[in-house]
Amino acid sequence: MKAGIWTTKVAFILTALGWAGCVHAQFLTRPLVSKPAGPPRPIPVLQAPVAGFDYPQHETLTYAVDWRVFQGGVAVFHLDQTTPGVLKIAATADTIGAVNMLFPVVDRFQSGMDVKTGCSTGFNKQIQEGRRKIATDLVFDYEHGKQTQNERNLVKGTATHKEANIPACVTDSLAAIFYTQSQPMTVGQTMYFPLADSMRTVTVGMKAEDHQEIKTPAGTFQTIKVQATADEGIVKNRGAIWVWYTDDARRLPVQIQAKLFWGTITFHLQSVEIK
Repeated sequence: MKAGIWTTKVAFILTALGWAGCVHAQFLTRPLVSKPAGPPRPIPVLQAPVAGFDYPQHETLTYAVDWRVFQGGVAVFHLDQTTPGVLKIAATADTIGAVNMLFPVVDRFQSGMDVKTGCSTGFNKQIQEGRRKIATDLVFDYEHGKQTQNERNLVKGTATHKEANIPACVTDSLAAIFYTQSQPMTVGQTMYFPLADSMRTVTVGMKAEDHQEIKTPAGTFQTIKVQATADEGIVKNRGAIWVWYTDDARRLPVQIQAKLFWGTITFHLQSVEIK
């Protein structure tokens, strides 16, 4: 498999897992399944985090990113509540070893989430993949029902500006991973929420499939396996994506996996740092 395809898939999970948006690294290129027979599901209301769920003040989650038996990258999520009531999320995706020499990737994603409502406060990304360098800022103006995207091609020196309507509250492709932590998870049931996706709003479902024991470099965990589903948008037509959350009050995402036409890529939790 070409290194460029592999590395953009790493970035896709980071941004598309919400899932995935992510998204817009080239993890999102070709449809893999047919379109749904019926119309897309109506856009639901974003439910607030359940009472009693507490996000960490500071937390760093580090993952080894594997394709088959090869480790080709490292992904890191930093969570901070330096601003009262807002969870700031920063994610990085970097290639390592031989993959880095063939097709270097240094991707950065940032998001914010209101910890009381679950609403995203905005999303931005800086993509550096080979010779490609793109910076994108997405701003949500809930008061006026608008989302605005400003994107710059740092190689060509070009820029684009887009606007679209938006509901009263949405999550984004990065915040969605951690928003899901705050919701009830019952095996056999699916939780739906609105996700901002490429200047559209789509309905994403998180289906709790099973209880599983998962072993990672960070330890062995009892988990709930959750699959991201959608009738349209980035989560659909890109293969199958799962997240394993710990079956406890933390709902820590200890493993993330995407199965695509070329193989399976997996994020394994290496360490959790709280300070």
